[in-house]
Parts: sequence; structure tokens; C-alpha cells
Amino acid sequence: MSKAIKITKGLDIHLFGEAKTEVKDFLTPSTVALKPLDYIGITPKLLVKAGDRVEVGSPVFYAKEKPNVKFVSPVSGEIAEVKRGEKRVIEQIIINNDGNNQAKDFGVRKLAETSSEEIRSIMQESGLWTLLRQRPYDVIPKEDATPKYIIIKGFDSAPLAPDYNLLVKGERDALQVGIDALKKMTGVAIYLSINSQTVSEDITKLQNVETITFTGKHPYGNVSIQAEKICPINKGERIWYINLQDLVAVGRFFLDGKYFAQKLIALTGEEVLNPQYFRVLRGTSVKEIFANNVNKENHLRFISGNVLSGTRIEEDDYLCATDNQLTVIKEGDYKEGLGWVLPGFGKFSVSKTFPRGFFAHCSKKPFSIDSNLHGGERAYVFTGEFERVFPMDIYPMQLIKACLTKDIDRMEELGIYEVDAEDFALCEVIDVSKTEIQAIVRSGLELMRKEMGE
Repeated sequence: MSKAIKITKGLDIHLFGEAKTEVKDFLTPSTVALKPLDYIGITPKLLVKAGDRVEVGSPVFYAKEKPNVKFVSPVSGEIAEVKRGEKRVIEQIIINNDGNNQAKDFGVRKLAETSSEEIRSIMQESGLWTLLRQRPYDVIPKEDATPKYIIIKGFDSAPLAPDYNLLVKGERDALQVGIDALKKMTGVAIYLSINSQTVSEDITKLQNVETITFTGKHPYGNVSIQAEKICPINKGERIWYINLQDLVAVGRFFLDGKYFAQKLIALTGEEVLNPQYFRVLRGTSVKEIFANNVNKENHLRFISGNVLSGTRIEEDDYLCATDNQLTVIKEGDYKEGLGWVLPGFGKFSVSKTFPRGFFAHCSKKPFSIDSNLHGGERAYVFTGEFERVFPMDIYPMQLIKACLTKDIDRMEELGIYEVDAEDFALCEVIDVSKTEIQAIVRSGLELMRKEMGE
């Protein structure tokens, strides 16, 4: 069964630095890291200490709020260091990779002979549960929860996003087993979102799932937008979603009985000398990916994820848990003399402040970008621009202000349960007030999460 949904609002941002469809041979990192801060709403409780030996799939820590949910090692080796920040918050658990890939054997299970309770238990014990996300709040689901439905995110519409046809090439069997496992565990409807560029039969021919083809502009690849069109989330309801490449890990586990830690990521951005795909391990050290492959002549910003909603990292940092993309752009730490006077022919513009905004044919041509805000933060003004790029049936400006004032009742009325911070990334791009809107929305979601005891 398949249907099509068209998203009429949004904005595609075309940048230089798209990854070529070539895959770099598997990189064996010397170290990897688990980063508890990648996961919203958990307090990590360590199961290991520096010097302990681990295998692929060995538990490293669990969540205090969800004690049965384990976070496991992607490599075999030795715990090198537990890095802590302010108030002794655990920021990273760094593991030295011995290169042996010795994996914990959980045993192969036939889904037909495995109960839904057993599937749930083994997914929590093996680390697979951490690949699931819940809306609202973008948190790992509770151990005993059952969602209203599940969305499998089968494409990404963000700038320079990786091609999912390539990410899961040759993994049809694993994808199918992953779907069957989720279906048997929950018994709810499962929707697979694809777009017109999804051509791989590894994706389009999957069974036991309803395929929905989305068309439009970014952010039509965001789960919140897709969920609103499939079936909106009301107060008290929960849905789950999982990235297509993470679904491969679920399927591989039930086929092989071992935790599958590999993934394909896209290295993108104008400051990358050779943008391409890399086969890596989860939590891999990005230092070895960036080595000799970025423009050292400029001051650079390194991002785990995309330029709109990714996480700023250092050159010697580690890949964030949920990301399939790394991006490198110029750092915008410069002042622009008479910037408001100059014509700005090459500058990005939506409101036609600069000449580029007047030429529709230019909108599909890639352009350069950096992190400069080209102005300072100022008071909010109602321009009506947010509604042009925000495709949900929600008043974005009013919801942002409700988050700022911590008005819980107003946030509920305006649809806080349906959104995530990434849905406001385009609003942040075109905002004349230069405000960190995603951070504001995230603070509102955190307030609601704590109020609701999630």
C-alpha cells in the first residue's frame, strides 16, 4: 500500500560541497566514544571504569530513568577515559579500539519463535533500543511503552543530506527483518517515508509497512512534518521513529545475533577537499576522517550533522550518535564593513534584501555559506516570513514566544507536542532578529518534558 503527500511550504538551501557517490574503504578508528549528552533526558550510570575490557555489544552504561536500557560499545578494546564536565556530568566514555572486532554473541533468534516481550527485552539489553526515538520530546522511549504508530525515516531533505539509496544499498534483508521485529514487538502501524529520489528496490519493495511518498521542499524530510500529515500527535499520545540506516542495525542483529556498529556517513561542505562517503563505526573519531581532507587555509567550523540543525564539534571530536553526516564550513568570525550598504550579489536572501532573492532561477544554484550572522540579536518583530517556510498547521512565532515566557498552557494550545527544535531551523535562517530559535524551542520542550515526567 502506498500513497503520496505533497508539502507546499518550505525552502531548499543548495550549498557547495555535496558528497560524491563514492565510498571510502572502512576506516578503523583508534578510538571511539559514547556521548551521553547526545541523548535527551537520560542520566548515565556507568557499568565500566577506565582500564576495563569490553567487546562489541558490551554494556558501557545505562540510563537511570530507564535501567533496562543499555548503551553498548561499538568496538572491542579497553576503556581509556571517562571525561566529565561541570558538576561531574559524564560527557564522553572513550574506548581504545584493539581492532579485533570481538563481539558479544546474543544468539540468533527467529522472529516467528520469539515473543513480543522477548524482542523488547533483547533490544533493550543489546543497545538497539537507543536507536528508537519518541515524539514528543525526541527522547528514547520508555521501556514498557507502546506507540500510536512508527515512522521509518527513509530520506533527509536538509542541505547536503546523504543519499539514503546509498546508505542502505544491499541491506534489503536486514531492513525487512528490522520492520518485522518492530511490528511484532508493538503491533502498531508502521509507515515508511520516502521521496521522489528514492529509487532503490532495497527500500521501495519492503513489505509489512505502508510506504508514503513525500514531495516538496525542506523540511519535508523532518519526522514532525511527516507525522502531522499521517496522523497528528495529540496530548498524551506518543509515536516512535527510527532512521532507515538504524533499522539496518536492528535487522542485522536478529540475523547475526551480534550488535552491528557500522554505518555509512557523508562528509560534506565547501571546505572539504574531497566530499564523499565513509564507512565508519558509531561514535567514531572524526579526526581520522578530516585528516588531509579539509581546507586548512581557512578557520573552519566542524559540524556533526547538517548546517541547519547539526551539533558543533571540534576537529578531534567524535561523531554524534544519531548523525549520518559531517559538514565543514568557514567560521564566520569576521566583521563586515558597510555590509548593509554593499549590493551583496552572492549573498543568500529570501526576503529579496539582496539581488539574489529577485532571481528565481538562482534558487537552485549552490552558493557559499559560513557561520556569520551578519548582524546582532534584536527584538522580535512580526514579519510573516516564518509561515512561508514552516509547513505545519501551527503558528510558529506565537509558539516561540510561548516558549520564551514558559507559558505551559499556551504551548499546549499552540502544538508543542507536535514539533521538535529542528523544525524551526529555517525560521532561524530567515529570522531578521538573529535569535537562536531552535534553542528556545528546545527549552520549551524540556520544560514540558519535565512537567509531564518523561
